[in-house]
Amino acid sequence: QVQLVESGGGLVQAGGSLRLSCAASESISSMNVMYWYRQAPGKQREMVAFITEGGMINYAQTVKGRFTISRDVAKNTIYLQMNNLKPEDTAVYRCEAMRSGVDYWGQGTQVTVSS
Repeated sequence: QVQLVESGGGLVQAGGSLRLSCAASESISSMNVMYWYRQAPGKQREMVAFITEGGMINYAQTVKGRFTISRDVAKNTIYLQMNNLKPEDTAVYRCEAMRSGVDYWGQGTQVTVSS
């Protein structure tokens, strides 16, 4: 059972930055793809960004140009660098890992952006 632990959330003013981390209990090189999702109260879950085992990256249009996903294989960790944050970025951010058709989720970290 892969465990994922997110950290780095918090309260920040609009225009500020945060870096989220998602640490995995197993090698992230074995993961087919890893995602960052977010969900705001009363809204559907939204895929924010993903990175495949081959290094392909994609972003939701709402965050493109502001957020950057990256990984450190040696630390079994993926990151989400979030710049120029907006109040509408307020949500619980969770990471997901998929491996051989099985997906694993972290508990999430709260990001709150004040105006």
